[in-house]
Amino acid sequence: MSSTEQPGTSAAAARTAAPSTTPPGSRVGDGETLRKVSLPGLTLAVRALRDETPAAAPAGADTPSPQRPPRAGADTRTGALYVHGLGGSSLNWTALMGELAPDVAGEALDLPGFGDSPPPDDGDYSVSGHARAVIRYLDTRAAGPVHLLGNSLGGAVTTRVAAVRPDLVRTLTLISPALPEIPPQRTAWPTALMAVPGIAALFGRLTRDWPAERRTGGILGLCYGDPARVSPEDFAAAAEEYDRMMRLPYFWDAMVRSTRGIVDAYTLGGQHALWRQAERVLAPTLLIYGGRDQLVAFRMARRASAAFRDSRLLALPDAGHVAMMEYPEIVASAVRELIDDAATAARRSNTPAAGTAAQGTGNLER
Repeated sequence: MSSTEQPGTSAAAARTAAPSTTPPGSRVGDGETLRKVSLPGLTLAVRALRDETPAAAPAGADTPSPQRPPRAGADTRTGALYVHGLGGSSLNWTALMGELAPDVAGEALDLPGFGDSPPPDDGDYSVSGHARAVIRYLDTRAAGPVHLLGNSLGGAVTTRVAAVRPDLVRTLTLISPALPEIPPQRTAWPTALMAVPGIAALFGRLTRDWPAERRTGGILGLCYGDPARVSPEDFAAAAEEYDRMMRLPYFWDAMVRSTRGIVDAYTLGGQHALWRQAERVLAPTLLIYGGRDQLVAFRMARRASAAFRDSRLLALPDAGHVAMMEYPEIVASAVRELIDDAATAARRSNTPAAGTAAQGTGNLER
């Protein structure tokens, strides 16, 4: 059993955070930064808009961009952290980060082994392992609680973070969260089968001659409610990024182990069960489900609405598994409303925003 890091224990880690650099081969858009932060046992790549990096981030990296001039006066926005799903990266949040930039100072991290974050030293790709990585990063910021957003695997990870460390979370937004669904819908079985030993290697042999465009088309067809919404330019960029990731020597290991982590989390009972932890979340929660989601069944929206004590639901009938990429304007509007309502409720009660009063003491199992 491993305890979560508590506030005040990470000052040394914060001092060792690496300065911002752009890892070789990374795709960084205009007005974006991508830096690597070194923490005990892992290194995380963190993406932000150039003038959006919170003040507590490592210094010396973010200079004003001609496309995005610095803000005038003090920046009073609260922070936000975006956590991607299985096989994804911080790039999955680019559109939504841009939509919410006037409201929050957002960052998107690459979970260990994904995007531009190398594998963790301990090889732990469990949901709890990923949650510890998020907690360690948030503790290094020392900038107060954030609006936490997670998609798919990232939804399971952020649910666990919000349950065991409520002091870190102002609001929680979950987009098609990978919470236990037994049995999963038929279209999700091929993904789940990656947890079976040998399946990923077999798939790799069968598809090794596929061009990047064919692989990317299959992924978009699985994740989008309507893949035709992807522009030719975005498709080409996605194919290039996917091809880059496939060339990483640890790509399949991270995929397989993280998939096993999800499957293992589905079978946990007691206080570590994800649905039990969902019931413990204090932060106001926005649940977003797509009617055409092939990986998380739309029917799970009802159970999630009942599990999270302070929740609201946004149902998007035409969306698939990545609503923040398919309908960023609609998702941003719902997130903005959640943030505003939480702030209003906090002012009325004259207490810290929901989820910030109690210090979490829960444990994260492997």
